[in-house]
Amino acid sequence: MTITENKTVAEIVTENIKTAHIFKKYGIDFCCGGGVSVKTACSDKDIDFTVLEKELSAVDTIIKNVHDYNNWDLNFLMDHIINIHHKYVEESIPLLIQYSDRVATVHGTHYKEVVVINKLFHEVAQELTSHMRKEELVLFPYIQQLVNAEKNNASPMEAHFGTVKNPIRMMESEHENAGDIFKKIAELTNNYMPPEGACNTFKALYSKLDEFEQDLHQHIHLENNILHPKAVQLEQKLIS
Repeated sequence: MTITENKTVAEIVTENIKTAHIFKKYGIDFCCGGGVSVKTACSDKDIDFTVLEKELSAVDTIIKNVHDYNNWDLNFLMDHIINIHHKYVEESIPLLIQYSDRVATVHGTHYKEVVVINKLFHEVAQELTSHMRKEELVLFPYIQQLVNAEKNNASPMEAHFGTVKNPIRMMESEHENAGDIFKKIAELTNNYMPPEGACNTFKALYSKLDEFEQDLHQHIHLENNILHPKAVQLEQKLIS
């Protein structure tokens, strides 16, 4: 996709709906006010066109790094989960809430499913925010302590929750609940296919929800299938 100053914001978003998220980030109206040129939009918002053009052009860039997550040090894996997946969720929730609230308000009369989608996303957003905080304040520090105990040939500290299996059980239950909510959202959105004639905000909502669910699946995989079983195994090794 070629980005020029004379193209309108609406034209660029129509060519690739993912660019809507970049315009939203910079406070540029891509929906009702999308008829202006990118040059005018940048001038109105005092944005350097070259910076915006670089981000818009890179929106489809896929960096294919084949990571051997299974052989990563657990501390490094937890840092990766926080810096990549937790950060993504924290940055995406406010954007998705803006999209979802707007679409539910404007289109909820004719597309009643978007009102339900809005409610479901608010629910999962609140749950994930609380969930990640518990991981960062309780579970991850304890696993880090286990890793350090092994490195220093020391005994692990006693935790108020008993065994690491207890917070893990809670985290995995919450993972399952978040996954179930997104199954409902995927069904209501017809697997993220906006209705014919949908406005750009409507399309942007479905595109971002799709992206969010894909990240959530990877996020949960790293924890349920790698971090958690290894933490249980490590704790058992240290106390035996």
